[in-house]
Amino acid sequence: MRSLQILVVDDDDADALMISEALEQSERNTTIERVADGREALDYLHREGRFAEAPRPDLILLDLNMPRMDGRETLAAIKTDDKLKAIPVVILTTSGAAPDIVASYQQRANAYVTKPFGLDDFEATVRQIDRFYREIATLPGERPV
Repeated sequence: MRSLQILVVDDDDADALMISEALEQSERNTTIERVADGREALDYLHREGRFAEAPRPDLILLDLNMPRMDGRETLAAIKTDDKLKAIPVVILTTSGAAPDIVASYQQRANAYVTKPFGLDDFEATVRQIDRFYREIATLPGERPV
């Protein structure tokens, strides 16, 4: 089973902590990095400033509603950048609004997941995303087994 490098882009400290805890409980080799908004995400992905040594993520979990640069703008920037667009981006947000869902897929999100409200459901959802990208999906740069 492969290791997975995940970048969490979420301004909510509690949600970021729940994501980290859910992934740590999975007992798999997952490395989680977190940034608080889209501007930091792009700095991380372009290895700028304090992120000069940042590893390339295998997966991005992206919230939509954040300050400075929201998830919509961030997704558009990632998916129009030839060096970044192959990285899978899962929208993980509280919004279940149809316009947000449609716009995210139009901007080439790989999946759209509405954050469940209960802690157990939230953690189970995060573990399912992790399992899919770790065990089922073939990621860019990998050879299928």
